[in-house]
Amino acid sequence: MSAVTKDFEEFMKRRAKAANAYVNGDAQPLSTLTAHNSPATFFGPGGGFTKGADDVRARYARDAGSFEPGGDSDLEILQMAAGDGVGFWTGFQTATVRMPGKPEAIPMKLRITEVFRREDDEWKLIHRHADMLAEEQPKK
Repeated sequence: MSAVTKDFEEFMKRRAKAANAYVNGDAQPLSTLTAHNSPATFFGPGGGFTKGADDVRARYARDAGSFEPGGDSDLEILQMAAGDGVGFWTGFQTATVRMPGKPEAIPMKLRITEVFRREDDEWKLIHRHADMLAEEQPKK
């Protein structure tokens, strides 16, 4: 295993912890992993998009405020690679979230693609595409 691959795998452990904090209403861990220099983009599960590093970080902070403590998140990585200052992963984020005014936890399963680049010698999130996983169609 290359040093870059091992470094990226270690980074992804921090990324998973940041995802868990996020679904508990805390965007700070994700903010430390998000690009501070543009370009950066976010294609959120509700449609639309946000671009520009400052606007993306602000969007993540605002959206994390939609969640209350008591949530949980798990990243299921289907593919992952890194090299030459760029890395990515794609797969699923399975989460249970708590939202203000909702008595029950809400289950979510998102399809995720995230892209990272080296910035100040650290991996930083520069693009996230997240949308809800539709139910799989039966095979014919």
